[in-house]
Amino acid sequence: MIFNKDTAEKTAELLLQINAIKLNPKNPFTWASGWQSPIYCDNRLILSFPMIRNYVRDEFVKNIEKQFGKPDVIAGVATGAIGIGILVAESLGLPFVYVRPEPKKHGRQNQVEGFLEKGQNVIIVEDLISTGNSSLLAVEALRAAGANIKGMVAVFTYGFEVAESNFKNANVDLFTLSNYQNLLNLAVSKRYITEGEEETLREWNLSPSTWSLQV
Repeated sequence: MIFNKDTAEKTAELLLQINAIKLNPKNPFTWASGWQSPIYCDNRLILSFPMIRNYVRDEFVKNIEKQFGKPDVIAGVATGAIGIGILVAESLGLPFVYVRPEPKKHGRQNQVEGFLEKGQNVIIVEDLISTGNSSLLAVEALRAAGANIKGMVAVFTYGFEVAESNFKNANVDLFTLSNYQNLLNLAVSKRYITEGEEETLREWNLSPSTWSLQV
């Protein structure tokens, strides 16, 4: 997984400032998966803050061209990455499509919405990477539609080993604006959390699916 340290630190600070990332080691959140977690990330909040959404857009645009070269199409993963994906596509002057979690049950039964030609080079925009499973379902759908996946960009990743393995197995390069390691370093230095809370957050990251048994 690819990232830039300065960008990772600045992005982490912006996400903490707007409460897109909440850290609460003493009162864990419950994810949809049932996992107990001392962190919750809601990057949809980025769209409500013009200066921050413009920063995220510009960093994506700069790094897409730097890391992967300019693609033919930008694809957003529904629903969290549709908004920022459109902003990126607009800035690059490129077509935009989005990918549903599964095909529609009616009509044309599309999973990829928008105009996409076979053989086109696509960069996928995602808001958040946890295990990578849902993000890679979008990769599968686009490949099934004939797209050539150049890579994926995301706002934030939890940095789970399972995600790194999943992306490697799917042969997809991932660039993220920020990541868990840089987030914790910044959160301690800016006193969002104590060193004791940092230890709890690091323990969770090593084994998130079983962490609730340890608290």
